[in-house]
Amino acid sequence: MADGLQQVKNWILERHPERDDIAADLDLIENRLIDSLSFVEFVFLLEQESGRSIQMETLEVDAIRTLAAIETHFFADARAEVGQA
Repeated sequence: MADGLQQVKNWILERHPERDDIAADLDLIENRLIDSLSFVEFVFLLEQESGRSIQMETLEVDAIRTLAAIETHFFADARAEVGQA
């Protein structure tokens, strides 16, 4: 797992100590691991970890629905760059 994605996962787990782990395909929104109160902070974390600016008005919810989707939408390029180095 990419470092940035691991930081995202750790952030979620810190807020949900009842969980030991989060499956890559678990729906974070449906399972209330990301809610309206933590959403803006979560998007800010994604921006920090991915190095990308995220426009709230154009953010697709499906891009942040699962860890797998987050990896694809925000961290896949970084992983490819590391592989090419």
